Amino acid sequence: MSKVWFVTGSSRGLGRGIVEAALEGGDRVVATARRPAQLEDLVARHGGRVLPVALDVTDNDQVQQAVQQGLAAFGRLDVVVNNAGYADLAAVEDVDLADFRAQLDTDFYGVVHVTKAVLPTLRAQGAGHIFQVSSIGGRIGSVGLAAYQSAKWAVGGFSTVLAQEVAPLGIKVTVLEPGGMRTDWAGSSMAIPPVSEPYRPTVGAFADLLRNAAALSDATGVEAAEPAKVAQVVCDLAGREDAPLRLLLGSDAYRYAHQAAQVLAESDEKWRHVTDSVSA
Repeated sequence: MSKVWFVTGSSRGLGRGIVEAALEGGDRVVATARRPAQLEDLVARHGGRVLPVALDVTDNDQVQQAVQQGLAAFGRLDVVVNNAGYADLAAVEDVDLADFRAQLDTDFYGVVHVTKAVLPTLRAQGAGHIFQVSSIGGRIGSVGLAAYQSAKWAVGGFSTVLAQEVAPLGIKVTVLEPGGMRTDWAGSSMAIPPVSEPYRPTVGAFADLLRNAAALSDATGVEAAEPAKVAQVVCDLAGREDAPLRLLLGSDAYRYAHQAAQVLAESDEKWRHVTDSVSA
């Protein structure tokens, strides 16, 4: 049976890839974006099976309206993909607090808004699958990305709790944690303001690395994960009973995650005598 998808951040990158893969598979899609006009070519190709909807995930009222538009058009929701998000790079001392909050509003609270809006429908159906597009940045820390990675760590914690709450209701939750992908995440999508002098050896060097990586990807397409392959993985996993709670995507994501886990385990063991010393 064909599925009905609700996808945020559908205009480009991974979100666009997921929408296209779902449509190619014969499903119907509520494709949301800040500028839905960018999805008109999909309507031309797929007609009424795709519903472009204007959506800013930071606006909870708009989120509720978008969900209702999708239900009015297709009658149900089977798969929800929280993909909308972005990253700007700055040292914690340098970052403007308004910019920090704006990233959290989109990258974390946007996920909360959409999740809460769809849960009554999924619960009434007794079925559904929510995909949260996080990042390897939800398992590690990278200089300059405090706002973005704080949001991704929050998405991981939120989704871990959510999965336990909704599993008895027939609802699945999967957190996608890709590493590098062939998108413009570190290109035109990322703002990198000037880095103050004390942080140039750390944040500045990382900013240069990201700029060079984006340029290399534009020129050669060399990064760890292909968005089309990730999109197909999402389509293949949708609705599966054995779908994982957290899924690393890309060989670099696996490598970084396991390096971080090893460092943490070694620290825990080194300081275990202090840990145990406070127990009765």
